[in-house]
Amino acid sequence: MNILELFPIFEIGWLNGWIFMVIFFFIFGIFLITCPKEVITRLYDSKGWTKTQYTFTKLGKLCGLIHIILVFFTPLNIASIEFMIGIIIYLMGTIGFVIAVIDFKKAPLGQPIISGLYKISRNPQVITLFLVSLGTSLTIGSWTAVIVVVISIIFFHFKGEFRP
Repeated sequence: MNILELFPIFEIGWLNGWIFMVIFFFIFGIFLITCPKEVITRLYDSKGWTKTQYTFTKLGKLCGLIHIILVFFTPLNIASIEFMIGIIIYLMGTIGFVIAVIDFKKAPLGQPIISGLYKISRNPQVITLFLVSLGTSLTIGSWTAVIVVVISIIFFHFKGEFRP
């Protein structure tokens, strides 16, 4: 039985974790292409943010970039139970993300989104993105990637807690 490694071997290859990230970003790209400009504007709206919110967002994005680099250069750990668990978590996150962005897209502009997954969470896109990233981290068998994802989600969580 394989276990997660703290520092997996980096290499460029066809069977690296980037495969899952490409699939996810392809799906997200389709969403962006099919959305009206107003929905995209609402998605990336940062009006009224405090300096702390900007700082936490930048730190969270930096962790996200580190995670993408780790995933891109780390081979999949196919012969492990963590790989299978990672696939399941990745699929849950990807399907949840699709549902969340459809709910977001269908919501009336200028009103809070309170239907679909937004009944359960105020930001299901962040939660499902966390699941996608966590699942991908498990497929490559990297503790470092898991830790970076957890740190990233902490920054994004606390960013939302600092409201004026």
